[in-house]
Amino acid sequence: MVLTVAFALLTVELKDILHAILAFCGMCITIGVIFWLLNAPYVAVFQLLIYAGAIVALFIAAIMLTTHKESVR
Repeated sequence: MVLTVAFALLTVELKDILHAILAFCGMCITIGVIFWLLNAPYVAVFQLLIYAGAIVALFIAAIMLTTHKESVR
């Protein structure tokens, strides 16, 4: 539970978008674990499957939309 809140705070507070996405992924996984521990395996599996797809789409969007600075010579 504490780890979920920590990941949620990191998701909001981190400046780097890729690190924020990784924190969001960790938060979603820990929520799935909490559902699993509460004997709700179907909810846990759906939580992980739905958010896993969303995380992949978010990674692709973040990588495609962020500009990479080229090294100046």
